[in-house]
Amino acid sequence: MIGTLPEADLGDWTPGRRLARGVARFLTAGGHAVLAEVTLANGRRADLMALDQRGGIWIVEVKSSLADYLSDAKWQDYLPFCERFSFAVPADFPLDRLPEQAGLIIADPYGAAEARLSDARPMAAARRRALQLRFAHLAAQRLQALTDPEGRV
Repeated sequence: MIGTLPEADLGDWTPGRRLARGVARFLTAGGHAVLAEVTLANGRRADLMALDQRGGIWIVEVKSSLADYLSDAKWQDYLPFCERFSFAVPADFPLDRLPEQAGLIIADPYGAAEARLSDARPMAAARRRALQLRFAHLAAQRLQALTDPEGRV
């Protein structure tokens, strides 16, 4: 069909990238704008950042295995930069190892479902606005790079 893209060949994708794809589909279907690999002011890089229709910010940290989770103890560094924080994991992940105050999303490459809501946390208006501007700027840069890959300076 004209105007559609073929289904991606996921064969060479990492397990984390596969899960992130399913989570992004879930978030997009829920009305969020989603970006992957967003660097925050503290130098951390969020796997997925979603912006809801009211400007609220949700960060999702993708963990493809227990070893991946255990090797990365920085998840609390994301909390000052979002109003919602969740882990996204595959269905066979040992869920009792994840902190209860974080949200939980069960994902595969084709979609996801929210298993537990995250605790809502307030964010200062100035920080939210800075993150919204960062989100918009990064999205525009990525779109420009797709439409004119040779136009980078």
